Amino acid sequence: MGYGGHFFDFDHTLFDSDASESLAFGHALRSSGIERTEELFSTYTTINRSLWSDVEAGRYNPDQVRELRFVRLADEAALDVDPATLAGDFTIGMQEFGELYPGAYEVVEALRDRGPLALVTNAISIIQRRRIERTGLQALFDVIVISSEVDVSKPSPAIFDSAFAQLEQLDRTRTLMIGDRLTSDMAGGVAAGIDTCWFNQHGRVNTSSLSPTHEIESLEQLLDL
Repeated sequence: MGYGGHFFDFDHTLFDSDASESLAFGHALRSSGIERTEELFSTYTTINRSLWSDVEAGRYNPDQVRELRFVRLADEAALDVDPATLAGDFTIGMQEFGELYPGAYEVVEALRDRGPLALVTNAISIIQRRRIERTGLQALFDVIVISSEVDVSKPSPAIFDSAFAQLEQLDRTRTLMIGDRLTSDMAGGVAAGIDTCWFNQHGRVNTSSLSPTHEIESLEQLLDL
């Protein structure tokens, strides 16, 4: 079927968040005079992923994660550092480091001819707004919904409702949600009553009970759906 509207996730779907996060982490540590090690980054990554899972479950909001991850990192790694300072420098790095995946901009641009586009992202507003502007995506999307701005996160259908409220003529039965996370993007799309497309560029095995409508390994495959 041809879709009349497309909802996109941002991190790990359009934007290389792994590279952005690694560079931002190094920047933050250097600013505080701390040597970046893979062990330290691994500890941070475990803490951060756990907190964002809590965001999906509604236990925290994104703005709380901004500093809390560094409070926990300082505690677990016994760092003599101000977590608020680390969080501030990390935020700057996250805003300025990282780029879109190759071809992502062109795919989104091509889909504009088929109907409205919405960006629906679980994120900290100050970081995500800068990234969206810096990468040029702001001009391509009709609607941008950031969880920290609407106080609700994927997979809650309410964040999708916020997008649909701004696209009154868009038919849910002809709308597709594209994202990399089964637990937020795919589960959220299902809860919102729209088709889903799992962007599985790393060939992960789906061990969940979810069955996305489509599965792709490259964004260019969207143009054939």
